[in-house]
Amino acid sequence: MRRMLEIMRSTDPTEIAFASALLSGEDIEVFVMDVHISVLEGSIGIFPRRMMVRRADAARARIALRDNGLPVSR
Repeated sequence: MRRMLEIMRSTDPTEIAFASALLSGEDIEVFVMDVHISVLEGSIGIFPRRMMVRRADAARARIALRDNGLPVSR
């Protein structure tokens, strides 16, 4: 995990899907964490999903997300 950074956190599944597709189009691999947490939360969407990218891709990923109006983690 030291080689990956969180670039986005959201409870909106459409936002996560859009961001994943966007970054995939930029040839940036994305790993979405906490996808199966809905089993514990009862599918009410209170726990955010975290999007992780390689540290080397983080700057490009943040730019792509910001340019498309998506939230970016610090």
